[in-house]
Amino acid sequence: MALPRKGSRRIVVDGVEYRWRVSRPHLCCDYEGATLGYAAEDALRPGTTLVVETGRRAVLDPERVPEEVILPGEVAAGIRAARSAGWTPGSDGSPFKLHLSAC
Repeated sequence: MALPRKGSRRIVVDGVEYRWRVSRPHLCCDYEGATLGYAAEDALRPGTTLVVETGRRAVLDPERVPEEVILPGEVAAGIRAARSAGWTPGSDGSPFKLHLSAC
């Protein structure tokens, strides 16, 4: 499933253009709260979507400023880690999940 263009950002990693967006916080682990994550895909040939779980807590209260954010450098590192772990963004298939913390 391709990422919607609206709300996604462009990033170039090792000469390849990707699109990424922060995913909605979801519950994780054994503590109360939600964690930050993001999704990425090849911008020119969308195929398998990368779904990255950072394990860092997300702020769900819309009136509070988030304490943690996801920066493009972190996304680039996540894309490189996923490529090393076997993610092939141009191929079809289920989303490739990458957990960057013990969760």
